[in-house]
Amino acid sequence: MSLQTVPKDLRNLRACLLCSLVKTIEQFEFDGCDNCEEYLHMKGNRDVVYDCTSSNFDGLIAMISPEDSWVAKWQRTERFVRGCYAVSVTGRLPPGVIRNLRAQNIEYRLRDTSQKS
Repeated sequence: MSLQTVPKDLRNLRACLLCSLVKTIEQFEFDGCDNCEEYLHMKGNRDVVYDCTSSNFDGLIAMISPEDSWVAKWQRTERFVRGCYAVSVTGRLPPGVIRNLRAQNIEYRLRDTSQKS
């Protein structure tokens, strides 16, 4: 699909590099990540939004009832909020963020299904 065929309002979508939640840049900046805000602190900080999200992702899954969904279990999103999630997200969190996650005993797994973590 060429960039010209993508509706303009969908061009600013980004996926969280920790949980794969898909939102616009503005939504991440205004609300942070609904699943990861306590770890990533994106709310009100566009630079952190760019560091902790990626515009390069494949597929979308709409999760209405993640706790009951076999797809959510397969994607490891069954404990996350309802919303749209990327199937695969290309990119990596900054090393400092990964260190902070480890210090809090949070396991970071790459959300890129084309690579092994």
